[in-house]
Parts: sequence; structure tokens; C-alpha cells
Amino acid sequence: MTEYTPKERLSRALTGQSVDRMPAVCVTQTGTVEQMEACGAFWPEANSDAEKMAILAEAGHTVVGFEAVRVPFDITAEAEFFGCDIKDGTMEQQPSVVGHVVKTVEDIEKLKGYDLSEGRISVVCDATRILADKYGDELPIMGSMIGPFSLAQHINGDEWFMAIFTDEAFAFALMEFTTEFSIAYAQKMVENGADTMVIIDPTASYQLIGAEFYEKFVVPFHKKIIDAMHEVNVPVVLHICGDTTQGLALMESCGVDAISVDQNVDAAAAVANVEKAVIVGNLDPVNMLWNQTPEKIREQSQKVIDAGVGLLAPGCGTVSKTATMNLQAMIEVAKSHKY
Repeated sequence: MTEYTPKERLSRALTGQSVDRMPAVCVTQTGTVEQMEACGAFWPEANSDAEKMAILAEAGHTVVGFEAVRVPFDITAEAEFFGCDIKDGTMEQQPSVVGHVVKTVEDIEKLKGYDLSEGRISVVCDATRILADKYGDELPIMGSMIGPFSLAQHINGDEWFMAIFTDEAFAFALMEFTTEFSIAYAQKMVENGADTMVIIDPTASYQLIGAEFYEKFVVPFHKKIIDAMHEVNVPVVLHICGDTTQGLALMESCGVDAISVDQNVDAAAAVANVEKAVIVGNLDPVNMLWNQTPEKIREQSQKVIDAGVGLLAPGCGTVSKTATMNLQAMIEVAKSHKY
């Protein structure tokens, strides 16, 4: 069988084509303290400085061994871009959204006319360009963004969950706005060299909002983003936290290429619940990758592969204190697996 470059291998794996072996990638955040110490680029600065962001993303490849580079490391840049209050992160902890800016349709109107060359959105795109210029011929360049449902929740606050039940006009208006932004942002990342897109939509959970509301407020909006990416031949991975087992068929209905499942999902059940989508996951980032030995990680990695996943990866974002040797144990098993 042909031996592929990492870039070719991941693209083929995500689009259902034959490959020589499993790609060794992480579709969720990759930054760790050990990588920061090795490359000299640290959080929180690496969240807001393009050069440092690119250096730390590169360390996922040069220090750990992932066969891709990925930015950014957190999911607050989009909310910050629209004026939400952000609690600063630290070297070990990511920033979080603590203030919101939209209560009415009129508030949504005030956010329109944004400029994607400003704020941390621009920083992420600049980091993408730096990485693409250096690695784009060989490695996958993963762009990542928060999904439109979770962005709506960041912008509106916890009232968002009541809004989808009680005020459909407002809810649809906000989803249209966040989706339009998500498409524009994804396209800008692609223009800067991203060749794979990851949508992280943690609160768009079938388990949290149920089938009716997922089908109404999530599927059509994810489909718009995915269609826009497919128009430029960019495969899309969707990650939603929690036990998504019962919602996988609905998640797949948006046309996504791959679905990243977290540790609460039985990997074999996930594979059985989709028709075409590649299942990505799902080593527990806390109880396994952070807190176990390389030997245990290799053992569990093989079990996950035996369950039928298409890509072995963490079930959620990598814990910042995870040891490099633990991640390398997972990578070793992935690279040894022949399809």
C-alpha cells in the first residue's frame, strides 16, 4: 500500500478513503505545560500572541509527536471578539466567559458589521498562516472554533437554554447570526492555510437539549458551516461533550465527516450508531491520559481501536498537566495500527 504524508493520510482517513495506517492526531486542544517549558511559549500569552500560539501549536508536533498542528487552545476568542467579559487564563488553566452581551434581537443587530481582522480572531488566523507557511506541504493544519450553538450561549448567557424553549424568533435570530459568523471565520482560517476544520460545540448536546431542539436549533446550522467547508474541500470534525450516543445519528445528519466522542461514550456503540462518519476518540483525558502510566494508556488505546474508532484521540481537550510520555504512548499505538 502507498505510504502517505501526514497531510494526505488524515485527509483520506476523514473522507473515507484507504490509508496505509492510522493518523496520529488530536482534534481537541493540544497545549500542555511540558510543551510550554520545552518551546518557551506559555499560556496565557500564547492565547493572544500569534507567534507564541504558533510555537506552542508546533510543539504538539515537534515535542509530542502529533502528525498535525492545531490552533487555538481555548474556546473564548469568539465571545471575546463580540465583547463578552473573559476571565483570564493562567499557565495551567484556560480562559472562560463570565459576561454576556445579548439579551434582545436589537442587541444582535448591534454586533453586525464586525471586522475579522481585529481581536483574537485575527491572532488565530495569523497563527494559522505561520503554521501553514512552515508545515502546510506536509502536515495537516487544523483550524478550530466554537460551534454556533455554544457561541450563542456564550453571548446570551444561561438564559439561552430558556430562549430556545420560549422565544423561537430570538433564538433563530441569534443562531443565524452566530452561524454566519462561524462560516466567515472558518473561511478566513482556510484562506490562511487551514485544511481541516474542527467545530467544538460543547453545549449543543442531545443529552442536554433533546432530539427536538437539537434537530431544530443545531443540525441545520452545523450543516451550513459544513457545506461551506466542503465547497473548498475542507473536511470537518464535530466534537460535542457528554454522552452523545443516542444523538449520533442526528449529529451525522448535518453531513459532517467525523465525530469526536468523549469518554462517556462507549466507542463500539458510537461506531454502530453512525453510517459514514468517522468516529474519533475517546481516551479519558483526566482518568487515563493525565493520571495513568504509559503502559495503561497503551492498553486502553488498543481497546479503543479494537472497538472500531477511525482515529484514536483524547475524548476531550488535553489536560495541561498531562505528561508528554503519556501522549506519546497513545500516539505509538495509533501509528502502529494498520487499517
